[in-house]
Amino acid sequence: MTATNVVHIGDVACSGFLFDMDGVVTDTARVHERAWTRLFDGFLAERGRGEAPFTSDDYLRYVDGRPRVDGVRSFLASRSIEIPHGQPADPPTAHTVCGLAARKDAMFLHELDEHGVDVFPGTVALIRALRTAQVAVALVTASRNAVRVLDAAGLTDLFDARVDGIDVDRLALAGKPEPDTYLEAARRVGFPASACVVLEDALAGVEAGRRGAFGVVVGVDRAHHGAALRDAGADVVVTDLSDLEVRFGTA
Repeated sequence: MTATNVVHIGDVACSGFLFDMDGVVTDTARVHERAWTRLFDGFLAERGRGEAPFTSDDYLRYVDGRPRVDGVRSFLASRSIEIPHGQPADPPTAHTVCGLAARKDAMFLHELDEHGVDVFPGTVALIRALRTAQVAVALVTASRNAVRVLDAAGLTDLFDARVDGIDVDRLALAGKPEPDTYLEAARRVGFPASACVVLEDALAGVEAGRRGAFGVVVGVDRAHHGAALRDAGADVVVTDLSDLEVRFGTA
């Protein structure tokens, strides 16, 4: 990446903007939450032990922003439920962590086909302004369905680089809240973490930005949990990226 233009957020000069997808670029967080709710409510009902249903708080704490298998494992651990891990090729019917992850994926794709995907106009406007100013932008997501979601949203060619769930598997990257995926995206756009901005709506993603020592971590508060985003490490919290104060300049 040869771009030398920068954008200032406060006193920090930023050369690369690294965007989470679900809940930041595309309004798919709600689609994911519906799929996770169907998955876990069905799973808990199958157990027949009268356990409390899956909640929005469970979604934010245990699965939002994480790879599917990590999300399954994290939620089950929160309920002290132990099942075999299984294998990545387990079918959706398997009573394993990998099987539940596959079932969730099938449910998400069904929701996506049924309801489509919306985008956040404030985010798209910011990305287009960054591209016009020749500032590097990348997409970072745990989703293996990123291309399908971007295609549905008409945003496939909007980013200079993309790190998705397929890369996570191929490169053995640790998922959020570890910073590996964001560090890989920074590498791909050619800038150190200290010169990049992480833009996230998930607590795990914000924590990844903090752990990776990125120049600025922006929390996008779509779920009215701004205080939790700050506690997780967000330097700036906005309800929409149209509210993010940026100053364009040249390094």
